[in-house]
Amino acid sequence: MTFVLLRSNAFIRNARKIIRKQPELAGNLQDTLELLSLDPFQPRLKTHKLKGELKDSYACTVGYDLRIIFKFVEYEQTQAILLEAIGTHDEVY
Repeated sequence: MTFVLLRSNAFIRNARKIIRKQPELAGNLQDTLELLSLDPFQPRLKTHKLKGELKDSYACTVGYDLRIIFKFVEYEQTQAILLEAIGTHDEVY
């Protein structure tokens, strides 16, 4: 099953800023998004459920210190993933 990836405005804005500052991360980000759409719990992503204020969300790893925060939603009667935020560990938590 393939998940539809829905990008929030905050995710788009922060992803553009990250890629502008570190263009070498573009490939890693694209690979991560492809894996996420195919299998959100693929071991390479290190996906984990969050607690506290983000208790309905999950996080996965893009690189050493880059995380994506997302949640599972329904979109047009199919399962989708809403990409909420991207940034370093300290920025997104």
